[in-house]
Amino acid sequence: MKGDGVHQQLHPHAFQVCGPRNVASPNWKDLISSSWKDGNYKRIAIACFIQAVYLLELDRQESRTAQQALAPNWWLPFKYKLTSTLIDHRDCSIFGAVFEWDRSAGMIPPVRPSGAPRAVLALRGTLLKSHTFRRDIQDDLRFLAWETLEGSVRFQQALEELRRLALSYGSCNVCVAGHSLGAGFALQVGRALAHQGIFVETHLFNPPSLSIAMALKDVGEKVDSAWNRLKAILHLSSDTSPDTSHSQPAAKVPNSAWNWVPSFYGNKIPDGAALKSWVPHLYVNNSDYICCYYNDAAGSGGDTQSAGTSGTKSRVAAKLFVPTKGKQKFAEAHGLEQWWSDDLELQMFVNNSKLIRMQLQPLLTK
Repeated sequence: MKGDGVHQQLHPHAFQVCGPRNVASPNWKDLISSSWKDGNYKRIAIACFIQAVYLLELDRQESRTAQQALAPNWWLPFKYKLTSTLIDHRDCSIFGAVFEWDRSAGMIPPVRPSGAPRAVLALRGTLLKSHTFRRDIQDDLRFLAWETLEGSVRFQQALEELRRLALSYGSCNVCVAGHSLGAGFALQVGRALAHQGIFVETHLFNPPSLSIAMALKDVGEKVDSAWNRLKAILHLSSDTSPDTSHSQPAAKVPNSAWNWVPSFYGNKIPDGAALKSWVPHLYVNNSDYICCYYNDAAGSGGDTQSAGTSGTKSRVAAKLFVPTKGKQKFAEAHGLEQWWSDDLELQMFVNNSKLIRMQLQPLLTK
């Protein structure tokens, strides 16, 4: 109906209103020089897929018809199709979706451009609506308290779906991406598969970087350092050693004074994981207090190298993309829309900061 088209055009979330302006749909030229080999194009396309997941859920909540739905216009221009949705059975909300290359979308010949993933698993973040508020916030608090999302039903669903896609199409043809809370899931699901030797391209927009668990670990490390200094001082100040040949054995002091801190990732550490085969892409805004700590140089204890430099000193690394724009309001800095903005300028680093090492530490060998 004509009214449905007008509704789509005027809605603030319509692709025509707030979507990218200068992104052309793939055509026969992509068979010669693929747009997907351009990092900016890939970032924009994947961010649009995540936006589509937000809108799939909003379309459902607002009971929009197929003609009124806003979500399809966010994947159709890139010649992809929706093949499945991930649904949280607790509130029946859509929290993820799989988009696959559409061979019948009009490309002549119907060949997938080089660099275009065969399938993309996209995961949305927190949606503060009455239908989704409770479960979304529950998972937000889960991460805040324990720095893990493995106890969520969404984690298991996303993990099983990503594993299925990787086994069906090959891990090099599959991509997982998420925004905010969805980025937290994408990181931990991608990490879980990397643990199993399955390395999937991972794109994380505004991933959560702050938790109580992390704060406890930081405190534990400081206590550990202070304890070691104290032992050194006591050792140097001791002129004589007491005779302990007839005394009871002393209680064993833990090697680390922060062993009381729980293991938030579990006790499993894979043997021989080739971590260098999995380098996630993090899109971080310094004005976003939820994700900015990934780019916090103060006390990071790691290395950050600009694009164009070779390698890092640590096997644990991620590609970090940071807007060059100055200070922004939080809502803008945490928003997904910034990542397909026409005037976006990014600086790329290969980063192995302390926080990134903590996030990827379970993949290190003993």
